[in-house]
Amino acid sequence: MTKFTVYIAEAIGTAVLVIGGVGTAVLAGDDVATTGIALAFGLTLLAMVFVLGPVSGCHINPAVTLAFLVTGRMTAARAAGYAAAQVIGGLVGALVVYVMATGRPGYDRTVDGLGANGYGDASAGNYSLLAVAIVEIVATAVLVLVVLGVTGPHSVAAAGVPIGLTLAFVHLLAIGVDSTSVNPARSIGPALIAGGSALSQLWVFLVFPLIGGVVGALAYKAVRPAEAVAAH
Repeated sequence: MTKFTVYIAEAIGTAVLVIGGVGTAVLAGDDVATTGIALAFGLTLLAMVFVLGPVSGCHINPAVTLAFLVTGRMTAARAAGYAAAQVIGGLVGALVVYVMATGRPGYDRTVDGLGANGYGDASAGNYSLLAVAIVEIVATAVLVLVVLGVTGPHSVAAAGVPIGLTLAFVHLLAIGVDSTSVNPARSIGPALIAGGSALSQLWVFLVFPLIGGVVGALAYKAVRPAEAVAAH
């Protein structure tokens, strides 16, 4: 397996996650509601972990990759490559969703959006920046803690199950707050395409999920201090 292969896997996985999760929100959100969107994200990630886990570890999320860097499981150079691949994959996924959405008569990305995240007037529940920041940090930290816990030295054979269920859970928590990011790569593509407030507020969904990734990594190191492994 070449180094390039893992980056391809991360790009593909992130694209599929955006198509499965954001695509469901944009194309079928009115039909499946919050629970359906949360399950779409969770089930997509669950499937990708089984498919891509043996290849790249299936981070498909810069916050997860940052946590692996913080816990010593990954070198800075490889982490940078993972993050770049994830962002590219997320953009490709968002473009695919956008093309599909334009097939609906009357669709307007400036009005209907593309499943982008937001706070204040751009939030589904008009939540404040502070509320969104706390939700993103806590939700990402929980997701990262689970990922690290089930993929460590005492890894779980069916790791995709708890990881996917956790992503579904944090979406149930946060969709009504800010449409849920917990993943900068998931947020970048839709914001770039939607523009407007989605783009001006994008920094929130870069900064706070990454902070959450660090918090989750530090929490993991606190409860399992003996499980650090050499970076690779």
